[in-house]
Amino acid sequence: MNQSDLPPLRDVINRHGLFATKALGQNFLFDEQLLDRIAAIPGKLKGQDVLEVGPGPGGLTRALLRAGANVTAIEMDKRCLPALAELAEAFPGQLTVIEGDATKIDPTTLFAGPYHIVANLPYNVGTALFTGWLSGESWPPQWASLTLMFQLEVAHRIIATPADPSAFGRLAVLAQWRSAAKLAMKVHRSAFTPPPKVMSAIVHVTPADMPQGVSARMLERVTEAAFGQRRKMLRQSLKGLPGALAALETLGIDPQRRAETLSVDEFVSIARELSGG
Repeated sequence: MNQSDLPPLRDVINRHGLFATKALGQNFLFDEQLLDRIAAIPGKLKGQDVLEVGPGPGGLTRALLRAGANVTAIEMDKRCLPALAELAEAFPGQLTVIEGDATKIDPTTLFAGPYHIVANLPYNVGTALFTGWLSGESWPPQWASLTLMFQLEVAHRIIATPADPSAFGRLAVLAQWRSAAKLAMKVHRSAFTPPPKVMSAIVHVTPADMPQGVSARMLERVTEAAFGQRRKMLRQSLKGLPGALAALETLGIDPQRRAETLSVDEFVSIARELSGG
């Protein structure tokens, strides 16, 4: 099979007897033009390494391969493997399929150099994978960009600022303190089969400079404590974190404020103080 012989995605789904399963958080996209637009968000991918999580029957995979990317796709649904094998045959040398659970695979072991992550993430593991890719003391990361589809509500939480206190939280701080995050595209629920109950959106994230003197793990601990009890004042939510209340006093941050009123820079300052930086 070559590229010109590839049948439409709907035909692939029907021929292989595939259907989206709620247990795996699956929703399939068939619109080729929409998929090409998503694949274009990271920029030119010709000859670039790309990690895709949860390719399913391979809709987005096709778009990435058409863009010239070398794709490593991690898929745990055995039903989808024959359809992906056909794609590998149609794009010789461009597609490697790994059967497994992406939450248990370290992507840095899959690539020798920089790579992009582009994925219509399964809804049930998307946030956990995202925060995992953002964590760690080593920075900049090996990934060059993240282009990820989330529920629209989650996307808003990633790009939120204190001006939107209902959305601003730990996810925004982790995404913005050493990265640039933007909402690249909204995707209507009707674009999926089956249609999810909510709208979706593509978030694009690129690494930025990491502030000096800050431990990533300390920032995670500060945000976990502060937003774990977000309705409480900082003097209550941070009292269990050794040195945190003293850090607030040193930095002149009112302990009667609540977590959602602090800026990303203020969280970084607290973490720096507690990191000994």
